[in-house]
Amino acid sequence: MTISFQHVHIKTRDVERAVRYYIDNFGASRKAEIPGRGWQVDLHGTQLNITGIINEQKHAQHHGIEHMAVVTDDYPGTLAKLRENGVAVLEELKGDRGNRVAFVAATDDSQMEIIEKV
Repeated sequence: MTISFQHVHIKTRDVERAVRYYIDNFGASRKAEIPGRGWQVDLHGTQLNITGIINEQKHAQHHGIEHMAVVTDDYPGTLAKLRENGVAVLEELKGDRGNRVAFVAATDDSQMEIIEKV
């Protein structure tokens, strides 16, 4: 059996706001519209499916995710851009390799983790 990663699905109250968040703050790009539901977004090789609650699905659904993580070779510049864009920095700490790590607010009570590349 072979298993490979396909996508992260973010369910949101405001699809366009969530799409703009990942484009404006993390350099994502729109891949394709999911007709009547939302967008597929490319986040540096990771596909995000961003939709609202899907009425045709009958299992329990909720908004958001806990967090996704990105690695940056310009930690200060990345945090400066996020702050400039009004993104709340929730916590900054040291990673297990002495590098810097931050958790920042995303949409629908989810978070992004920013990891300094060592």
